[in-house]
Order: sequence, then C-alpha cells, then structure tokens
Amino acid sequence: MTPAYATFGEVAAERRIASAPLSHVSIELGHLYMEDFQAGPERLREQFRQVAPWAETMRRSWQSRVPGGRARVSTCFLIDDYFSRFSTPAELVPMVLEAAAECDLTIDYLARESACAEADGVKLARLVEDRLVTDPPADTNGARPPVTETGWLCNGARSPHGGAVQAMGSARGWEPPAQNAKRRHSIFVDVELWDTDSRGRTWSCPFLAAVWQLLRLGLIRNEGELPVRPRPRGPSFPSDWDELPAIVQLNPAAAPFSAYSTLSVLSSRFLPVELAVRTILSQVFVDAEVLGQVAARSAGEGIPLRDELVDRISYVFLGV
Repeated sequence: MTPAYATFGEVAAERRIASAPLSHVSIELGHLYMEDFQAGPERLREQFRQVAPWAETMRRSWQSRVPGGRARVSTCFLIDDYFSRFSTPAELVPMVLEAAAECDLTIDYLARESACAEADGVKLARLVEDRLVTDPPADTNGARPPVTETGWLCNGARSPHGGAVQAMGSARGWEPPAQNAKRRHSIFVDVELWDTDSRGRTWSCPFLAAVWQLLRLGLIRNEGELPVRPRPRGPSFPSDWDELPAIVQLNPAAAPFSAYSTLSVLSSRFLPVELAVRTILSQVFVDAEVLGQVAARSAGEGIPLRDELVDRISYVFLGV
C-alpha cells in the first residue's frame, strides 16, 4: 500500500495582504450635512472659497518635499447620506462640482458617509470595531464591561459612579476622571461609538469619521483585500443614493484616493468630533503587515512617516 503523505505549511506564509495605491496626501475639501445643502449653492461656494487657499498651501508644501515636485495629491468630498438623505445624487453632485469649479477646486473623489458603515457587502465599521484595543487606566479591575458591549470608549479613567454601600461600609467620595497620557492636567474624552433601537445599531458620527480616516490612509483590509475601491463615474449620476458607488472617482487623472497622510479642511463645528476621532484611532490596532507595507513604500520615496496614526492626520478648522 502506498503511504499517504501530508504537506504542512505556515499559515502566515500563505497570507497575502493587498497593497493600496497611495498618494502623498489626501485633502478633504468638505464634509457637509443636509442643512448645508439646503442652504443652497452659495453656502457651498462659501465653503470652497475658504478651503481653496489651504488646499493650495498643502499642495505646494508637498511639491517642495518630493524630488522634482512630483507630489501625488488627491482631493475628496464626503456627503452625509447616513444620518439624513437630502435630494438625490443626480441633483446634488453636479451642484457640488459646479460650486467647487467656480473656486478653482477639483474634487477627485466623492464618497458617501454610509459607506463607512458598510460598502460593497463589507461591514467596514464592524471591521474597525473588531480592531479596537482599549487603553485601560492603571488599577483597572475589569468591573466595567468592555467597549464592545457598552459602545463607549474613553482615554482614561472615568469618575466612579455611586452604588450600593455594604453594611458598616463608607460611601466612596467623588473622584475626577483622569486621562491616561496626561500632561500634568487631564483632558478626558468619553466617546459614544453607537446607539441601538428597534431598527438596530446606529454608528456615531465620530466612529464613521474614524473609519473614513482609515480608508483615506489605506489601512483597512478585509481578509487581506482592500474592502473598497473607487469606481469611475458613469455618464450620469443615479437618482438613488444606494445606487451611487461608495467612492466615485470623478477625475480620471486623479492621484490615488488613499495616501500617506491626510488633511481635512472643516468647519469649526467639527472640532469636538475630530477630537473624538483621534481618541478612537489611538486605540485601533492596524495589521502590522499593512503598516509595514506603507512604511516600506514611504521609506523608498524618502518620506518619513510618524509612528502614531493620529500624527499622520492634520486639520484646518474654518469659522463657518
């Protein structure tokens, strides 16, 4: 009888991680909500007039850093179709593109905020939730349920809540919350990641914005593959938001959507949201091989990257 032979191999050796095309910087030209669009084209033009100088400054900055001035710079625009839906892509997108063009801005990519929850059959928000590694404060006893149960994430120790006092025991006095990595004084942040009702889970704006930043940095994978790839625009825009691709490439000559770094030019009302985003991202574990890919490519171009993800993200907050 011929003996049977088994072949063994390392799972890691068979693992393949897709590599994302990368620009040097991704510039977000706007992130507007229903009330902004309801205000009409002039509101959009006002936004883009203020954005344009900052976008040009970032573009020139990267051109001076890259040999020969051949910086890869892409622009993007995020539309909220998750918390509310206004008008249709067929009516809204041309209005946005026209307002941007009047301010000498080109939007390379248009994205839907609902795609940060789920896109092309992939639950992106769940992928990021599974990557959360919370930062426990000192002397944690595990009494508080994990973030995956509570839906709340913080950057330190919360104030202890009052509870039942055992017989002959003394009530515990008030204690302040404390930031883990404080610089003398704490800036304590407690972020709600989702809430639930009869319809199921609704992801919070900060959590979806954290997913958005990870997409722009090219750091999300689903079983080793890129979960979302930009699709070229069609001859017309659909009448239903669900028919619009998660990320639409509006400019055929655009540099890649994802980038080594990001700049978001936003209204100052987003400042607390982005503080929450940075709190979330500081506790997201990104696949080491993905990080290694990006680091190796940036090093090959002579572009040093900061180790902390939040240090690859920059902002301009406008007073609008």
